[in-house]
Amino acid sequence: MLFGSLLGQYSSRMERFRTGDPIVLRDLWDGRVWSARPMTVVKDEPEETVLFVWAPFVMKEAADPQTGEFLRLPTPEWELRDKRRDRYRVLSFAWPDVAHAVLGLWERATDRFAGWYVNLQTPLRRTAFGFDTIDHFLDVEISPDLETWTWKDEDELAEAQRLGLLSPGDVVSIRAESERALERLERRQPPFDRDWSRWRPDPNWVEPRLPDDPAILEATA
Repeated sequence: MLFGSLLGQYSSRMERFRTGDPIVLRDLWDGRVWSARPMTVVKDEPEETVLFVWAPFVMKEAADPQTGEFLRLPTPEWELRDKRRDRYRVLSFAWPDVAHAVLGLWERATDRFAGWYVNLQTPLRRTAFGFDTIDHFLDVEISPDLETWTWKDEDELAEAQRLGLLSPGDVVSIRAESERALERLERRQPPFDRDWSRWRPDPNWVEPRLPDDPAILEATA
C-alpha cells in the first residue's frame, strides 16, 4: 500500500492498521516532534502492537540548529534532520497502558540475533499515520539468552532531572516502570515466552520510507 493512500484511509477514523502497513512512529517532546521513523506493522490488536524497523533506513531526528549535531536531550530549540541508521533490524512489542516497549534486535551485517532492549516510554498513542510516544530516557539491555541485563542511559535520566525536564516524581515513576519491565523478563511474559531469533519479516512487505507530508513533522496538540 502506498503511504499516501494509507494517510487518506486513516485520516478520518482511527481504525487499526493491517499487517504489512507502513506507519510512522513519532517521539514527542513538549508537543513537538523529536524524531520520526518509518516502520511496518506486524500486529495491531487490542492486546498487543508489534512493529518492525528495517535496516538501513532514514529517519528524522532532533539536531542542534547551529551545529547540526544530533541531540541526546531536548533543548529549547532543535530542528529535524535526516539520520541514517543501519546497524540493527528491530521488532518492537508494546501493550495498552504499559509505559515501556520491548525491542528484539538483529544485526544487519550478520543476521545474528543480538538481544533485547527495553525502552521506557509513554504508552503508544494512535494517530492517523501511526503512533506517538514520549521517551523516558532510561533503557535496559538484555542478553540474547535472557540471563543477564544492564541499565542503559542512567546518565541521561539523571541529566534530564537536573535540567528540569523531569521532576523527582517522574524519575520515581520511570524507575518503578523499569522494575515492572524486569518482572516481565523474570516471569517470561511476552515476548520473552518464546524464541524469536529465527523470526524474519514477510518477503512480500515493502520497506517503508518517511512520506513527504509536512503534517507528520508538525507540532501536536
